[in-house]
Amino acid sequence: MQPLKIEGAWIDDPKIHIDDRGGLHEWFREEEFHAVTGRRLRLSQANCSVSRRGTLRGIHVADVPPGQAKYVKCVRGAMLDVIVDIRVGSPGFGRWEMVRLDDEDHRGVFLSEGLGHGLLALTDDATVIYLCSEGYNPTRERGIHPLDPELGITWPADIEPLLSPKDAAAPTLAEARAAGLLPSYEECLAFYASQARG
Repeated sequence: MQPLKIEGAWIDDPKIHIDDRGGLHEWFREEEFHAVTGRRLRLSQANCSVSRRGTLRGIHVADVPPGQAKYVKCVRGAMLDVIVDIRVGSPGFGRWEMVRLDDEDHRGVFLSEGLGHGLLALTDDATVIYLCSEGYNPTRERGIHPLDPELGITWPADIEPLLSPKDAAAPTLAEARAAGLLPSYEECLAFYASQARG
């Protein structure tokens, strides 16, 4: 696992063992995860999402604490995974990073609580699985409009994004900040420290 440019996010490039029967790789190993991140991943929920090409999910975040850390992997097709630093007070506030996840490289992404997250399907039947530190709670979930021009995520020009009505109605980053909907960097750091002790 290697850290991404956004503090609190990592990418895992697993070693894939291939022979004439097929392939095998470890997509999560607690010991390595803890050694690299200093955290334990408390598993509360596991999700599987199947999307047609162009489906754009996010940008989503859950209130911190407790937030919702995610370990994300694409098991069929290809997706673009976008991590956005929406923690108010963070030195990287408003920055984003994009990672391709697919069924060839088998990369995984871990993002800490308080980071925004979005997925764009590059293929039909793109299938993503992710481990979550907390269960889904609709009263604690927030969203940022993924096409917010001020945020400026460079989604592929050749794909027409398909958004849910909820994501299409989400506020811009500036609107969400003004409304007090975003997590604070200090609260996130305190929460991460509490998880490292756990």
